[in-house]
Amino acid sequence: MSTARELEDIARDLIKHQHDHPPVRDLNREIERRLTFPDRVADDFSRLVGSWVFVLVQVGIMVVWIGLNVFNLIRPWDRYPFFFLNFILSLEAAIWVSVVLMALNRLSDRDRLRAQQDYELNVKAEEELKALMNHLMHQDEILLQIVNRLDRGDREMKRLARRLEDAIASNSETPAPKLAGPDRPPVGVPAP
Repeated sequence: MSTARELEDIARDLIKHQHDHPPVRDLNREIERRLTFPDRVADDFSRLVGSWVFVLVQVGIMVVWIGLNVFNLIRPWDRYPFFFLNFILSLEAAIWVSVVLMALNRLSDRDRLRAQQDYELNVKAEEELKALMNHLMHQDEILLQIVNRLDRGDREMKRLARRLEDAIASNSETPAPKLAGPDRPPVGVPAP
């Protein structure tokens, strides 16, 4: 087998070990596409409820409410034990808790999707590592074949070099033919 043919076979084997896998999904974009209008509103409200702006506005409203009712600046609508304020705050808390729980449910769904995507990515990474390891093992086999061929070629070259040295040594040991001297005429070879 010729060297060029062997190189073509090796290249063909390397091409066989190429692989392809599906692209990684953008989970955030998928989740955003699935959100409905009420889901978006609940997310925005839960972001608002969990902010310092909301806390400060709530405290401000309560201070104004209590101040207006205690100092009789306008006709008081909710006297000291502030039953109406308690009712409003309880109703508001119930509504906000429900909205925040809806947002938390969506977050848990998102976390489940992320966990599933992490699992899929881990499986892809494992497959990729297996393919790379197989590819490396295949390259090792090819390299061993190349080293063996080079070793055989080296041994053959050394054997030929020894034979050449032996041939040169045997030629130097045999006496050289005597040249025609002055007492012998030169011998000519007839032309064909």
